[in-house]
Amino acid sequence: MIKKKVIISGGGTGGHLYPGLAVGQKLTEKAPYIHLTYVGSSRALEKNIMEHHQVDFIPFSFLKSLVILLRIKPQLVIGVGGYSSGPIVLLASWMKTPTLIMEQNLKPGFTNRVLIPWVRKAVVTFKSSLPSFKGKGIFIGNPVRKEFFQLAPKQKNSKLTILIFGGSQGSYFLNKNITATLPFLKREKDKLRIFHQTGKEDFEWVENNYKQNDFKDVTVAPYFFNMAQYFQKTDLIISRAGATTIAELIASQKASLLIPFSKASDNHQVFNARELEKIGGAEIILEEEFSPEILARKIFDFLKYREKINQMEKNLESLKTDNAAERIAALCLEIMKTK
Repeated sequence: MIKKKVIISGGGTGGHLYPGLAVGQKLTEKAPYIHLTYVGSSRALEKNIMEHHQVDFIPFSFLKSLVILLRIKPQLVIGVGGYSSGPIVLLASWMKTPTLIMEQNLKPGFTNRVLIPWVRKAVVTFKSSLPSFKGKGIFIGNPVRKEFFQLAPKQKNSKLTILIFGGSQGSYFLNKNITATLPFLKREKDKLRIFHQTGKEDFEWVENNYKQNDFKDVTVAPYFFNMAQYFQKTDLIISRAGATTIAELIASQKASLLIPFSKASDNHQVFNARELEKIGGAEIILEEEFSPEILARKIFDFLKYREKINQMEKNLESLKTDNAAERIAALCLEIMKTK
């Protein structure tokens, strides 16, 4: 069979990369004759993630976009968000190549807002996003790596296991304020088990803070590639509210304490977090309201009332969408047929 070529473009953060990887994996499962090329930014983290997943990856540059399209001659271009998806999706549309974009956030980002008039279809994560896409939106959900759907319910024990991360690049705000909270948590430290992904820049000083405060049951790392395994071990997740994090929390039905990034474009992380808060699937602390004392009180509350975590996990069932990656892959194949 003749090979068909698909470009998946976007990135800058893991929040854009992982949905693209999930759809790409499902596309090649359903249609092994498809050859995928990923086009993204030249950030070191992005290169490392793509190397880890062993995919054909081309770092983005504006001048390369036309050259890439002329060389590869794709039958479909998929934009997964981030500035690097814009030029190649737009050029593909002008060249009459079918295009599809994916919007992970409740409120569409700048790049996808610009692309709406030019694309064939737009896949959205939340039903309430549909009006923004002017009849082109299709509610399917955010594609999440299949391992997040396959997690077994965690057996609760005397320790409260907490996973802390600030997105794929880490969060200085979270790292600084989590470590500032450690002295307030010390009296219950033997009842806590902590996994903390810091990002590369903050790793050493964060790890040293745990040691200085005599927290022993702690794993600190710049990055967790096998994040689903850490979700499996965890009772409560403390994190930002990026779209992929939200989707992974829903897929795995994990209780969370969300601290949205206050400088996110269009305040999209707060909107994302509110969707989980509305159905009792998460609690929120806004940056401007944050203090170490408040975070410590929240953690002690979860430690004391463990049944609250069980209820939050059950509440997330109402937001769960099954087989998003498979359904998006099927939509891609249908678009390619009707070029």
